[in-house]
Amino acid sequence: MAGDDSLPSLGRVKLTDLIPSEGLPSDSYKLSVSTLSQSFAQYSAAVIQFPAADAALLRSSLDSARLYFQQREAYPSADMIHTNDSREWCKTSGYYADPQLWQETYDYRPGLTPIEPSNAMELPPGGLPDIFGLLGKAARGILDAMSYCLNLRSSPFTEILDNVPLRSREVSSSVLSVCCHARPSFHGAQHHNLTTQDDGQLMMFHDHGHQVDKSLISVVKSDKAGLHVRDFHGRWFLVDGDLGPQEAVVYPGLALYQATAGYVNPALHRTEINNIPGNMYGRCSLVFKLMPKSMTCLSCSEMRAAGHGVEAQFQIPVPVDDFMQRSHPTDQLFNRNTFQSFSFPTAQDAGPWINEMLVQDL
Repeated sequence: MAGDDSLPSLGRVKLTDLIPSEGLPSDSYKLSVSTLSQSFAQYSAAVIQFPAADAALLRSSLDSARLYFQQREAYPSADMIHTNDSREWCKTSGYYADPQLWQETYDYRPGLTPIEPSNAMELPPGGLPDIFGLLGKAARGILDAMSYCLNLRSSPFTEILDNVPLRSREVSSSVLSVCCHARPSFHGAQHHNLTTQDDGQLMMFHDHGHQVDKSLISVVKSDKAGLHVRDFHGRWFLVDGDLGPQEAVVYPGLALYQATAGYVNPALHRTEINNIPGNMYGRCSLVFKLMPKSMTCLSCSEMRAAGHGVEAQFQIPVPVDDFMQRSHPTDQLFNRNTFQSFSFPTAQDAGPWINEMLVQDL
């Protein structure tokens, strides 16, 4: 990590500055890509700023989510109680609850029509197609920006992504999860752990600890602060404490880690719940996960073509469906003795770069 050029706080980039154009990259594009990639390396997350006009859609979608969960029953039926079943990773749709996490979720997946257990069609939260399109376009822009940072060819992940738009009878691999944590009227298991932060503040999290997404890129917009991510030094910090109405958090997932031969670490995250019970709605979030298609493979061929060293564990292409169903112990991801990382240019020398260097264990 280039110490003199490290970011003092979570990187913020305008989505409009990450839109590529023909010809040479603009200074704003190079600077935004530099900020994004450096923030990913230091903090495993970044903040993206949507155009001001999109703030209304983000706000109305969160309002709709609160109303949707508030009218749900306190005790969901047994067939709506789901734990994380990796075999169903590309088939989830509609409402389900995980009492162990004190979390309720409505998954919107274009191409699938959710049906209630009574065989009645379920009425979803409002505005899902619009917010799916907005966050999905942002996630693809972030992915292309990271490709530029890694000096890969343009749009190198197209073959493993869904068609835009979806073709006839296709079902989206990517998913928009509308989530509600700790709704007081929802009677979940409510098992919690207390953790003391560096500043001495006592925080409450569910006792299943941290999570890691299996996505390429995840984009999260919440109505209340509470998302914590572990940084390069192993410290947990709040990433959504001061977001504006048109801002969201973005972070890389396990699929991008695999596809880039470990050059981009996935984010470990957890959700704070101690400040929520006093609120009648809980904490609502919009979480878009850009996922690879199930019938493709995660291969590091693009990384090799760009001249990057690929370790033995990433040499063989991995079928996406197998990758999604297997467990990925986080100690193996983050406790390696050495791993490749980025060497960042100064703002005056932004451009395509990637230098291999050894970074000490977290």
